[in-house]
Amino acid sequence: MVAKISAYEESRRKRMEENKKRMEALNLHKLSRALKISTPTKSSPMKRSKPRVVEKQVVVVRRSSRVANKPAPFFKEVVLDRVVIPRRISKARDLSNRVYATDEARAKAMEKAEKLQSDLGSDYPIFIKSMLQSHVTGGFWLGLPVDFCRRNLPRRDDVITLIDEEADEYQVIYLARKNGLSGGWKGFAVAHGLLDGDAVVFQLIKPTACKVFAYSHFSFLPCNLSSIDT
Repeated sequence: MVAKISAYEESRRKRMEENKKRMEALNLHKLSRALKISTPTKSSPMKRSKPRVVEKQVVVVRRSSRVANKPAPFFKEVVLDRVVIPRRISKARDLSNRVYATDEARAKAMEKAEKLQSDLGSDYPIFIKSMLQSHVTGGFWLGLPVDFCRRNLPRRDDVITLIDEEADEYQVIYLARKNGLSGGWKGFAVAHGLLDGDAVVFQLIKPTACKVFAYSHFSFLPCNLSSIDT
């Protein structure tokens, strides 16, 4: 085993000497040294970005042939005075003359109205509304029964006619989404002297027309809305 390794090393040494002689004959060592000295390492310079130049072009504005030969218009700045809308100052409501119905009076008025409702029958849709302060002296908004509105009244905002004893007609605005009477109801309530505690019967005789009957909580007799024979 030792003899084989020695023979291999001897053969390798001879080959290395032969290669060295060949390199010396070709002067490769001198050439490699000369190249190292003559070509020093240089760092590659950074590329400089060129500034972007935006070219401006003159464009001829297109104008109508009617005004092509006329001079360009001149606009003058005008300072306008600010328009101030005066605020509407609402007067405080006088609540000293309000009449408040007792529970007993309200119940008796409802009893009379329910008797009238029974006498009128069911040929036409009908309902009773007991008046509150917000209906007759405050905001003058009259909310109607939701079931009655959904079954009988228009699905969109409309104008409903209220008919009293003199056959006078009052136009009121019906708000479908809110199920109630708004504009025009105040005029009707004030004209007929409706008060807190009164019981009002609404009978729908047409899709947008109602006959109105009312019982006052004072005398328990019909108000001046419709003549009723009882």
